[in-house]
Amino acid sequence: MTSDRREMRRISVGALARVEGEGAMRIRVQGTTVEEVALDIYEPPRFFEALLRGRAYTEPPDITARICGICPVAYQTSAVQAIEAACGVEVGPSVQALRRLLYCGEWIQSHALHIYLLHAPDFLGYDSALELAKVVPDVVQRGLTLKKAGNDLMNVVGGRAVHPVNVRVGGFYRAPSAAELETLVEPLQRALEAAEETVRWVGGFTFPDFEHDHEYVALRHASDYPMEAGRMVSDQGLDIAPDAFEDHVEELHVEHSNALHAVLRERGTYMTGPLARYSLDFDRLSPRAQEAAREAGLGTTCRNPFKSIVVRAVETLYAVEEALSLIQRYRAPNPSAVEVEPRAGRGSGWSEAPRGLLYHRYTLAADGTIEEAVITPPTSQNQRAIEADLARFVEAHLDLDDQALTWQCEQAIRNYDPCISCATHFLDLDVERRP
Repeated sequence: MTSDRREMRRISVGALARVEGEGAMRIRVQGTTVEEVALDIYEPPRFFEALLRGRAYTEPPDITARICGICPVAYQTSAVQAIEAACGVEVGPSVQALRRLLYCGEWIQSHALHIYLLHAPDFLGYDSALELAKVVPDVVQRGLTLKKAGNDLMNVVGGRAVHPVNVRVGGFYRAPSAAELETLVEPLQRALEAAEETVRWVGGFTFPDFEHDHEYVALRHASDYPMEAGRMVSDQGLDIAPDAFEDHVEELHVEHSNALHAVLRERGTYMTGPLARYSLDFDRLSPRAQEAAREAGLGTTCRNPFKSIVVRAVETLYAVEEALSLIQRYRAPNPSAVEVEPRAGRGSGWSEAPRGLLYHRYTLAADGTIEEAVITPPTSQNQRAIEADLARFVEAHLDLDDQALTWQCEQAIRNYDPCISCATHFLDLDVERRP
């Protein structure tokens, strides 16, 4: 039953389903005006920045990987680049290529997880991937095949699929042999077909007519689609190196969240992540990925957050292609790591986690002891944009009853794949109406 548009409506989702971590949603509407939208992140703070103080400069790759079980490589990559910058060290192209190959594995497994197990059920009317698997088991198996290809790649290069142990400041503890990487080629070739089928599949979903106008921020590389390197650019003229990040980005405490909100100084809300990467770097995608995107109905930019599932599928296709190309061109770094001597200094690093730009900054003492650590993850950068999008989306759909509106708002949040931490909870819904 459609509610009276004159009444006060409160929608409270106590625990968001199919997101990684513990969060809630609260919306208050008076008549036709949305008075409050809050994405409540109530998961307890884990204080990683404080935990890193006093530790050795060699420890952040292993410690920060534990922040997230889905995108540990992003944390490791941003961390080692920041430490190397502080110590005045640059790694060679063979180490850089191996880092990018490891990053491909993370993108493949993370995007496949999100597309098939977390997000697709929304578009097809199912509460979970388990329900979806009962109806179309072959489709879900395709997603699992993709995810396994990414996991296997992380295992070979990183030493483990979850929280890799082979990454170190200066490079890797051990470089895989060409023969070890060759074992990945056939599974990745199968994954390439699965990735193309995935783009076609999600391109056929029905999407709400909704667009946003946030400032898009992403890395941009001289030649490659951004993963582990590049300058931070925006569609409104921003173009900076890592050491200028904190000059332009400010983190703020908000009452309703245990996660900080990030804004661009004097400019406000911005968005990072797949939509921003795709829109700012479409020309860096491979011809095959560009063509798949066009066939799925995308242009060279995308501002509909509900279509983020299509963009993730395109990025998955690109990551599989890139992994095969990097394996074909592979030359094992020798040595597998350059020596990094400690010194007093400050260094910043960043990379493109599946969910968006991830920034690290470390200040070191002369003996390499960490004096200060700053970590700015994608979800904190996107929270304001998510809340703004929810407010506009709710105002346009007030004719829906509370159950339908709640479903669509939860789906809207999952558009951004917020990585609160690694957990899944079911919906606890409380709706209060007042005339």
